[in-house]
Amino acid sequence: MSEADTAWIETALTSARPQAVGALLRYFRDLDTAEEAFQNACLRALKTWPQNGPPRDPAAWLIMVGRNVAIDEVRRARKQQPLPEDDQAISDLDDAEGALAERLDGSHYRDDILRLMFICCHPQLPATQQIALALRIVSGLTVKQIARAFLVSEAAMEQRITRAKAKVADAGVPFEAPGAVERSERLAGVAAMIYLIFNEGYSASGDTAELRKPLCEEAIRLARLLLRLFQSEPEIMGLTALILLQHARSAARFAADGSLILLEDQDRSLWNRTMIAEGLALIDKAMRHRRSGPYQIQAAIAALHARASTPEETDWTQIDLLYGALELVQPSPVVTLNRAVAVSKVRGPQAALELIEPLAPKLANYFHFYGVRGAFLMQLGRNDEARIAFDRAIALANTSAEAAHIRMHLDRLIRDSQPKPKESAKAK
Repeated sequence: MSEADTAWIETALTSARPQAVGALLRYFRDLDTAEEAFQNACLRALKTWPQNGPPRDPAAWLIMVGRNVAIDEVRRARKQQPLPEDDQAISDLDDAEGALAERLDGSHYRDDILRLMFICCHPQLPATQQIALALRIVSGLTVKQIARAFLVSEAAMEQRITRAKAKVADAGVPFEAPGAVERSERLAGVAAMIYLIFNEGYSASGDTAELRKPLCEEAIRLARLLLRLFQSEPEIMGLTALILLQHARSAARFAADGSLILLEDQDRSLWNRTMIAEGLALIDKAMRHRRSGPYQIQAAIAALHARASTPEETDWTQIDLLYGALELVQPSPVVTLNRAVAVSKVRGPQAALELIEPLAPKLANYFHFYGVRGAFLMQLGRNDEARIAFDRAIALANTSAEAAHIRMHLDRLIRDSQPKPKESAKAK
């Protein structure tokens, strides 16, 4: 098989996976059976598609073939147990997938994909298991790929996914399409899961950023998929815009030695302008619905940074107002801490310091709190207090890049605090 054949087949299989696995899950009501059926269908596709060309509807073809193979397996295992009433014998010869494609319109795909995502985001699963299950079942990443991104062994990741599947089975998760109210509630869970996947990749340090970059890319793919299912939902537009605008800066976030580069110091010519244009169009469209939510507000903040050609052009007053709005809809000490950065730009470091001081008890073990506090204290000339804050930040750093960034500020603080040598008479 040529590389060209492999490329278009892999693209087709990846694109069709959520629809196909979702439909197979509806038929067999078992994650392992649905996943295995899809894999068997993919193997058949690799053999037949290069010879016969792509089917009219790859997802329908994969569903049909996957069902046939899995039904044979079920019959052998259960000794001809009767099939569901809506089942029918479907041949995988000639162009038989056409009839199935007629039945599988957009609404079928939408419900199947949602069902699949909802199961992966079941509330009884911890966030780490939700992410692992979604990456394996919805995205189709191998256990090796997921383990590599999360910096754990394959055995540990395999165990995590197996536990997640067992919890889904034990919980007796319904496989029917959810009603309108439940769908709205669960949709928020799916969006949160996608954002978690993105942050797992985006928060990686310089020495692991490249390893975890696929998590950001997969989150964007899932967000776009969700947006196709809910084209008029402003919060899904906001989510997609937010991660696009953040990921657009990835090439400028780290120096060659892996050290972190702050937003204001980044080379903006390295930002992905195509991705930024897509994100800006989405947030502008979302805001026209006048139903703001946390993802839209965060995306609007990211958009203001993206629109500024230089750091000096950043509209910090508007960013301060947006963070104020975010505090109302999603109160959090971390949101207030982020707002303080904007306040420092608008009203100075003293006002910003006064804003974050009450957060100390809640953020006592939060790296960014001490980094930000140290920066404000240094701007105010309170160097001894700033040094204490920076030392605490280094102790709480999650990555080597975070620690190195704070150490750079601490070294500068120590250097500036040292008395300058007196000029000699000869020098005068």
